[in-house]
Amino acid sequence: MDDFLKQTLLYDFYGELLTSHQKEIYEQSVLEDLSLSEIAQAAGISRQGVHDLVKRCDKTLQGYEDKLHLVEKFLAVREKVHRIDQVLDQYDPEDDSQLAREIRKIAREIIDEL
Repeated sequence: MDDFLKQTLLYDFYGELLTSHQKEIYEQSVLEDLSLSEIAQAAGISRQGVHDLVKRCDKTLQGYEDKLHLVEKFLAVREKVHRIDQVLDQYDPEDDSQLAREIRKIAREIIDEL
């Protein structure tokens, strides 16, 4: 998974656990792709301060994921739903017993993930 996707997923799941100041700076850096200088000038802090805060937020968000695994579970469920879609694309109304078994198997895996 690329860094941007990882950062956005971590922020989507755990961003509300950051302080409002951390959220503001992190959003500007990661989501809005503003430069460190632009953020520093607007926030009245140094470029190094912005850099350190973003890195600290990354570490904090990853720490939450290491403990809770919500992003990991989300990605696993998303993959299983994708597999269901692939199975349904192969649907043959004449032979739905195999299809039903496959869908039940994937559904059980999703339930186990939750």
